[in-house]
Amino acid sequence: MRIFIRTGVAALFAATLLCAQPPTESKGMPIRATPADYQFQAQAGTVTIAAELTGHSLPTADGPLTTEDFIAVEVALFGPSGARLLISSGDFSLRLNPKKSPLPSHPFGAVFSSLKDPEWVPPETDGKSADPRSKTSVNSGGKEKGEAGSTPPVVKIPVPVMRAMAQRVQKAALPEGDRALPQAGLVFFGYHGKTTNLQSIELIYDGPAGKAVLQLHRP
Repeated sequence: MRIFIRTGVAALFAATLLCAQPPTESKGMPIRATPADYQFQAQAGTVTIAAELTGHSLPTADGPLTTEDFIAVEVALFGPSGARLLISSGDFSLRLNPKKSPLPSHPFGAVFSSLKDPEWVPPETDGKSADPRSKTSVNSGGKEKGEAGSTPPVVKIPVPVMRAMAQRVQKAALPEGDRALPQAGLVFFGYHGKTTNLQSIELIYDGPAGKAVLQLHRP
């Protein structure tokens, strides 16, 4: 039996997920030893930008989350000893396929309403086998649960679970503001399709350090 999880939460409600708890600072992703430890690198002035496309999977300290409506890039910024940089996710954009206009980045809060946790099991599917003799009608047409053409039950993710996912994403997001380098974290872009169908993917940086383009995928 397929279970449909309701994730169309209003933007205002998504924003309140973290407001109900003490503010959590974006700590970003663990820094790897060198820029060469990331798949792609480019230079913007004295700052080296390294990156990897994570796609619809969002790595966090407590395990991966997924989103169908966004893709993420893990970005790392390295500089000379003692260097600082004014960091903003708004300095990044993503060009999907040649000649397309770059997609602007989105704040981490925009991702909240579409988050899913692959490890979360709805109460109705806690691993117990359903008794085939206990079918129940789910609509006025007399179709039974599990019968072809019947409407699968809608499972609403509990608010505490959604809040926990939101906090995990916030912690993994690229830290912003005047920061000592190196720093690393996720940057988010709105895209619903499969990245495997794209001809090319370019991460564009245009910020205080200068300009740089990273070819994350090419034919």
